[in-house]
Amino acid sequence: MNPKITDWQGRRVWLVGASSGIGAALAEELARRGARLALSARRADKLEALAIPGALILPCDATDTAHLAAARERLLATFGGVDLVIYLAGDYVPMRAGNFDLTRAEQVITVNFLAAMRLTASILSDLKAGGGIAFVASVAGYRGLPQALAYGPGKAALIHFAEVLHLDLLAQQIGVWVINPGFVATPLTAQNDFAMPALMTPAAAALATLDGFRQGQFEIHYPRRFTWLMKFIALLPYRWYFPLIRRTTGG
Repeated sequence: MNPKITDWQGRRVWLVGASSGIGAALAEELARRGARLALSARRADKLEALAIPGALILPCDATDTAHLAAARERLLATFGGVDLVIYLAGDYVPMRAGNFDLTRAEQVITVNFLAAMRLTASILSDLKAGGGIAFVASVAGYRGLPQALAYGPGKAALIHFAEVLHLDLLAQQIGVWVINPGFVATPLTAQNDFAMPALMTPAAAALATLDGFRQGQFEIHYPRRFTWLMKFIALLPYRWYFPLIRRTTGG
């Protein structure tokens, strides 16, 4: 479905959203494997604190098209091109109908979906065969879940966007990946007030992500014992799905 990436030595990779969580762990692992890294996030100090040798620091707000354009220009001027772009930036706030905040919901969707589209628009013409672009979405994008009134719709839209983009770029041998993690221990998931099944460390998530690139599949999802269960539940008709979710989540 996608190019199989097994050798990272010298591969030019731009990580957008690299200052913490999966992004930071992925930066560290890719550096160990010899990739040439460009790292973006809003705060340069957090990127510099990672102390990745030789990394190009490109601070930018991924929601701002002008910031993305400037970062792209620096990237191309320094590296002469890019092989793989990975969008990892994300936002999350637990939200239900009883505390629905439109302004905050729009902010979450902007970071989780619209900014990914803006990045794609800025870099699409630079992608070449054998490389491509990857998006970190979530299993929360499979079906509706409690507390995900803002988070889930943006991730669902991102999955759909990646699917269509994959169809459009397949003939050019340009890869498009969607990465759907379950629960990963990050500052965002620390907001949850419930037990998170099969919780992973960012380091474990980074290794699972790179294993997915090695296999060349469209969707990279982990941990499998949790994500396969979520995939099965997502196939259920609504008359079974809604009661099951309410019973298992207390929602």
